Amino acid sequence: MSLIGPVRVQYVCFHNNTGRRGIILFVQRILLYYKFTPIKDPVAIRLWQKTLTESLNLRGRILISPHGLNGTVGGELDDLKTYIKTTKELPGFKDIVFKWSDGGREDFPRMSVKVRSEIVAFDAGDELRVDDSGVVGGGKHLKPKDVNKLVSERDDVVFFDGRNAHEAAIGKFKNAIVPNTHTSRDFIAELESGKYDDMKDKPIVTYCTGGIRCEILSSLMVNRGFKEVYQIDGGIVKYGEEFGDDGLWEGSLRVFDDRMTIDFSDHAKVIGVCSHCQEATSNYENCAFANCNDLVLICETCKENPDLLFHTEVCRERAALVV
Repeated sequence: MSLIGPVRVQYVCFHNNTGRRGIILFVQRILLYYKFTPIKDPVAIRLWQKTLTESLNLRGRILISPHGLNGTVGGELDDLKTYIKTTKELPGFKDIVFKWSDGGREDFPRMSVKVRSEIVAFDAGDELRVDDSGVVGGGKHLKPKDVNKLVSERDDVVFFDGRNAHEAAIGKFKNAIVPNTHTSRDFIAELESGKYDDMKDKPIVTYCTGGIRCEILSSLMVNRGFKEVYQIDGGIVKYGEEFGDDGLWEGSLRVFDDRMTIDFSDHAKVIGVCSHCQEATSNYENCAFANCNDLVLICETCKENPDLLFHTEVCRERAALVV
């Protein structure tokens, strides 16, 4: 069984000056990873990562802050293995868990490496504490199988979505609580609104795409009096790899590259609803009004109508004025 799952293969034919012909095979993948650890000089780490990724012809996004490192990079398999080995050589990064995903370099427009105050923008930089072991005071980590075990043993388990509401529209854990959030910055106000106070004594399993947002969210919940908070090791990605669509997850997973969404099996449930005709769909398109560019959940039939590719009627009217 492959340790890295499905791969993207690129074939390049060549004809050299000896008259011989052949095919070179390039295998591509995507790496997802994060590491919470104190970083004294984020600018120096940025320069190092920028130089390393460019030398390996990788593309993707890396964010660096005083709290740690968060990255998604795509490229050829051998180059990604070199990237892993080199990154782990730096003290503090040796135990980074790298997750493999289907895709490659072309799923990203460029290689972006930036320094930010937070590697996930919760506006909680002053509250978040990290040490060499990671986030201080976060929720207990559960392996995917332990999530199922907890649910089978307790009838009061609450799944709490740590993503933005539009992501949950196409996929979520069964009966999950989906907060009213447009960005991660909305979570603190949501938690402090009082609407979840009746859950503070229940076992809460936070979940997000790869786990990084729940590292922070779970600590924010603990700080606000939620007594039994968990997070899924590796997030939805790891749970889906282990159980596909035969566990507690249902629907598609929103991802932030050119793929837009991924399914864990050939029998994924479609829970999204077209914003126009109400048909089941997991297809997202960017609003046709360039100044908006929000995502529109729209079925394949409706998207053939250019007038329906707008986020709202207001966007359509504004686009007409620009023309």
